[in-house]
Amino acid sequence: MESVSVIPQQRQMALALAELGPRLRTLRRAANLTLQQVALLTGIGISTLSRLEAGKRRPSLDLLVPLAAAFGTPLEDLLGVAQHAGEPPVVHSPQRRSGIAAQRLSHHVGGIQVYRLILPPHQSPAPRRHDGYGWLCVLVGEVELVLSGRNLALGPGDAAEFDTHMPHWFGAAGETPAEVLFLAGGPGERVRLRVRTTGESD
Repeated sequence: MESVSVIPQQRQMALALAELGPRLRTLRRAANLTLQQVALLTGIGISTLSRLEAGKRRPSLDLLVPLAAAFGTPLEDLLGVAQHAGEPPVVHSPQRRSGIAAQRLSHHVGGIQVYRLILPPHQSPAPRRHDGYGWLCVLVGEVELVLSGRNLALGPGDAAEFDTHMPHWFGAAGETPAEVLFLAGGPGERVRLRVRTTGESD
């Protein structure tokens, strides 16, 4: 039997984080953007962006999501997580409903859970409601979000948060799949993100 070399998850993440700074700089230069322009696009302070590129600042989810959207790249590509083209995402807790491929990005039990979802096109809205709170950010493609009968159109970089007690549904709006980052919290667990203004100190 062929042996397979497995890199421990913590070591793999440490390697990905060590390479994040140079990757951010490469993506920014490839997009022909200055630090000031990226700050305007993301709401992240210039000093924070500079420290991220220099590897002097540990990234967090509220920094990575707008950066991935600004550079038009999936979050796992930003982190350098290898994935073969055309293959479905790896799921830590196998779950596939109505053609939706889900990759669980969080590794803790309880609390707010983070998922990367690939939404197939041509899905019929089927709103549902349940306890908790939801937050999503569009990474790739166009998404239709239905909240209490109201239809909202979201594009790359757009985000929405909502009480899941309201009837809700979201899916790909175009002819191609859409990719979103989705955070799900239980009752009383709400995601609160604060956007920094340009030039604001850390």
